[in-house]
Amino acid sequence: MSKQDLRERIWDHLEEAGVARFPFPPHDRIPNFAGADDAADRLAETEAWRDADAVKANPDAPQLPVRRRALREGKTVYMAVPRLRDEKPFYELDPAEIPSAEYDSAPTISHVESYARQVAPEDVATIDLVVSGSVAVTASGARVGKGEGYSDLEYAVLRELRLVDGGTPVATTVHDSQVVTDEVAVEAHDVPMDLLVTPTETIRTDTEYETPSGVFWDELSEERIAEIPVLEGRRP
Repeated sequence: MSKQDLRERIWDHLEEAGVARFPFPPHDRIPNFAGADDAADRLAETEAWRDADAVKANPDAPQLPVRRRALREGKTVYMAVPRLRDEKPFYELDPAEIPSAEYDSAPTISHVESYARQVAPEDVATIDLVVSGSVAVTASGARVGKGEGYSDLEYAVLRELRLVDGGTPVATTVHDSQVVTDEVAVEAHDVPMDLLVTPTETIRTDTEYETPSGVFWDELSEERIAEIPVLEGRRP
């Protein structure tokens, strides 16, 4: 099964089983799911979470409970600007700079610009935990995103700046039905998952896949590099 076929299967299932939550439809996005709050609570029970002062999290709806919880617990949250379109491609949410009554609103994609400081990659703090959104994942740590590749690129840029390394834990929160037994091809630029957290269980993958050491420039087209300022300014 191709990655796209797997995506379609998961999106269809979440919709047909009534598991998907707003925004609708779940297709062509990191799908929101029933139990996302429970998955965030379960993630907060892990050592990787407790030890983290700075969390880089994706901006999608199913990880909103993770971002909110991070602020409530005094963790700095970094979110990527959509499509890395700006020269300062990350939003920095510092809980010390945000009224506690507004922690729920601040990390939403519709309000983040009102609360965050937009920063260049070199101004990002060392990241202690990466939280990724997923369409599907395997118990061995292979991840399938929505297919645009931005999550892996964000990680690659941070890795080149030594803001993450091979020991930085990477987690995802998903519905139980998004954990699949399919064979998933893992390419060199793919970021494997260390922790899969669902509403009902925490899976430590002990993944054997290696994290990418940086940007794989040879795999990027000139057009792709030109569209993303943080790449255009750092090409070798």
